[in-house]
Amino acid sequence: MSIRFLTAQLAQQIDEELMNAVGAFSLDQLMELAGLACAQALSTVYSKEKYPKVLVCCGPGNQGGDGLVAARHLGMFGYEPTVYMPKPGSKDIYQRLQKQCINMDIPIIPPSAPSEELTRALRSSNVILDAIFGFSFKPPVRAPFDDALEFISASRLPIVSVDIPSGWDVEFGNAEGVGLNPDALISLTAPKLGVQHFRGRHFLGGRFVPKAMQEKFKLNLPEYPGFDQIVELPRNYRM
Repeated sequence: MSIRFLTAQLAQQIDEELMNAVGAFSLDQLMELAGLACAQALSTVYSKEKYPKVLVCCGPGNQGGDGLVAARHLGMFGYEPTVYMPKPGSKDIYQRLQKQCINMDIPIIPPSAPSEELTRALRSSNVILDAIFGFSFKPPVRAPFDDALEFISASRLPIVSVDIPSGWDVEFGNAEGVGLNPDALISLTAPKLGVQHFRGRHFLGGRFVPKAMQEKFKLNLPEYPGFDQIVELPRNYRM
């Protein structure tokens, strides 16, 4: 059977069930596992020998939290990450994840920095991890994210997007034409409807969905190899 692609409503329902009494996960746990999967996906496609400097672009929500976790793991893997936050999150968990990056001497470009600082960071980077918008995003792209996406696109650097490329509608994809065009994608839990026509390298991460939940929602997820946190989806997968 084919893997199931999720609508925004179904993705939200699964997230809620993972964190309620049924799934019993905490948000911290899910972010840690998701961020580790993102770091592993990037390192699988872009080796630290050829692409050592990673610009990790983080939004203010859970997607950005995944990015901050990934930045920390990338640092542990031997990469040189820099974090860029067009608008940082205000929740306690976000602040703690940011502090963890600071403790590892990972540079952070604050939203108050002039655009020239982002331009310099892009020029000195080898690859971008896009963790700005998650599956709850709905177009249009508003400030300050519109400028951020424009600068990132103009850099021509390879991009790895987390769950859904920033600027894409979770169900209709890049219909507005304003989203990023990543070279690789790491879907979390299960791929979303809007990426069904994505033709770059596509990974699935989030090796935490219980079998009972997979069966309940008919996700038809592939088996993860060995102890990997990711599995690459074949180019000819279908809904």
